[in-house]
Amino acid sequence: MSQKYLMYKIIALGIFTLIIAMGVRQSFGMFLPSFEESLDISRASFGLTLAIQHLLFGLAQPFVGYLADKHGGYKLLVVGSFLYTLGLYAVTLISDAYGLYLSLGFLIGLALSASTYVVVLGIIAKVVPANIRSTVFGLATAAGSFGMFIFIPFTQKLLENFESNQVFYIFCCFTLLMLIAGALMKVDAKNDISSSKEEISLKHALKVCRTHSGYIRLNIGFFVCGFHVAFVATHFPTYLSDEGISPSIAMLAFSFIGLFNIIGSFTFGYLGDRYSKRKLLVILYSLRSIVFALMLILPFNDTTALLFGAFIGLLWLATVPLTSGMVVQIFGIKALGTLYGIVFLFHQLGSFAGAWLGGIVYDETGSYNSIWWASVFLAILAALVHINMDDKKIKAQKS
Repeated sequence: MSQKYLMYKIIALGIFTLIIAMGVRQSFGMFLPSFEESLDISRASFGLTLAIQHLLFGLAQPFVGYLADKHGGYKLLVVGSFLYTLGLYAVTLISDAYGLYLSLGFLIGLALSASTYVVVLGIIAKVVPANIRSTVFGLATAAGSFGMFIFIPFTQKLLENFESNQVFYIFCCFTLLMLIAGALMKVDAKNDISSSKEEISLKHALKVCRTHSGYIRLNIGFFVCGFHVAFVATHFPTYLSDEGISPSIAMLAFSFIGLFNIIGSFTFGYLGDRYSKRKLLVILYSLRSIVFALMLILPFNDTTALLFGAFIGLLWLATVPLTSGMVVQIFGIKALGTLYGIVFLFHQLGSFAGAWLGGIVYDETGSYNSIWWASVFLAILAALVHINMDDKKIKAQKS
């Protein structure tokens, strides 16, 4: 098998995996009305469920990344896909909030850590040359958004015609396909470009990252990204309903996030191969603060709901190719799974806060406004920490 063919094969299978994994995950917010009725849970309880999912997704990520770096990412994809299927099936057996915490929270959170960006991008990085790596990372990130774009309306149609448990059975079929794709993503040592002597060793990278100021700042920025993404993904559908937006417009606005993020992720990934990733992150977080602020200041109606979905979609996961690309830029490929896993842990800690606090604030105040304003100020903070950060490549130790 030629290196070029292997590269295209790995990219295609990685994209397929991310479409399903992220598409299914981003549709969970649409089940809140069903869970409120069948399980008699509050929005805070549902928010806590997804917060647990985000937290487990992050807590396991450094360990999963380390195992992927040491033993092969394809093995982790197989295990993650199996856990994903098990978690989805377990949702159909529960009868209270605690069952939801275990299935949709714990099991699927653990599954996501082994079946999404950290593992998939780590495998892709082993077969893609440096001059197009950020672009390919952007393409893979866009795939997750494309999954969101197609799975949200697909889930809406399923919920209109089937009971929620039956929808979860259908989801199980999709995640089993992920398992097959993962088994086919093995990269042999002879095809692994990270075996170059110029690459920094995993041990050296782990030692340096502890005190590297630029790496610490990346973690802070990605915490903010996680807060934004989880809060919007968990609470935006119900926020639209509370504001009197019709279900059809609400579904379209939420789908716009996925659609326009395809454009945003690929565009920022492409730009990351040509311009400073650090400066692009400053611009990206600054634009997020403006979009959140305008949504609060302008009158909220069908038009502004759709515009918000489009503009926040352009900036939604565009941080992923830039942030993961900066980890490779500073530390190299051999430690990508582990070090990006740590960064992703902070992303998920932010996700835990965004998903849970959104529900708590709403239950206490009857409004999401204070969390929206918090999102504005956190975006400004993230933009500031990336200014003048150290993004120079660490040199490999001489043997």
